[in-house]
Amino acid sequence: MRFFSRVFLPFLLLGYIVTETYLKLQNTSLCGEVGCKLAGELLQFDPLYLNYFGLAGLFVLILLGYLSLKNKFFETLFFMGLFSAIAFEATLLSYQFIVNPEPCIFCLSIFSSLLIIALFSQVKSFTIVLASVMAIFLGLNTLSITKNQAFATQEGNYLIQSETCSHCKKVKAYFAEHSIDYTSISVKEASARSFLKFVDIASIPALIIKEKSNITLLSGDKKIIAYFETQTQTIATEPIDAEATTSSDTLELSSDFLSAGGSDDGCALTIIETPSCEDENNTH
Repeated sequence: MRFFSRVFLPFLLLGYIVTETYLKLQNTSLCGEVGCKLAGELLQFDPLYLNYFGLAGLFVLILLGYLSLKNKFFETLFFMGLFSAIAFEATLLSYQFIVNPEPCIFCLSIFSSLLIIALFSQVKSFTIVLASVMAIFLGLNTLSITKNQAFATQEGNYLIQSETCSHCKKVKAYFAEHSIDYTSISVKEASARSFLKFVDIASIPALIIKEKSNITLLSGDKKIIAYFETQTQTIATEPIDAEATTSSDTLELSSDFLSAGGSDDGCALTIIETPSCEDENNTH
């Protein structure tokens, strides 16, 4: 049984990774799911290098597994390597479950295989392995992580806002009064906060106007309301100011739109909106 669990099963897993690596070199894959492609986008390097790392790790694991059949020292090293590999895959897979709409089937297969190897290698330690995996999964779920998905998928108005921000309420009241359709995006969304950080906007509300060939970005209630007021006044006589829109190809946002706005037209943001904004809201 020990030879089966510590040498034969890892050898089968090695063959699986070799097959997948060869197919990737031929621009194909055993896994054609969307989750696999998205998982590759999350890596800081070419996904193929992760395969090479897995091949090297499994080769060492097989060697340690064979040596562990007669030596306690190598047995300890074998389980250290095995449990480290399980923790590594559990972290990758847990993150994929949180970020992607579906996990990578290739990663899921490797993770399942490692768990089977651990189960047959030492049953008494398997509960500890499962507890560690659950701890990793729950730990990552407590974090607010940017999801690998798009929010502004269609043309329209997308308002990044908070329910407790008084400036956001002014914009939403104006939209309701003038029957302006919009999609509300909570600033609690990690993806929304990452976007605001990327374009150096430190206050809400922020409005993204997505059109067929243009994207307009506005920050602060005064600028958002003024934009629509101007639209109402000039729509029949002149086109929109070119500085108020950006090409979807270049996305060269003007400094006016990227400014955070003063305390009079936006609620300040750090990780979430600041207490001062909530206090201000209570006074209105």
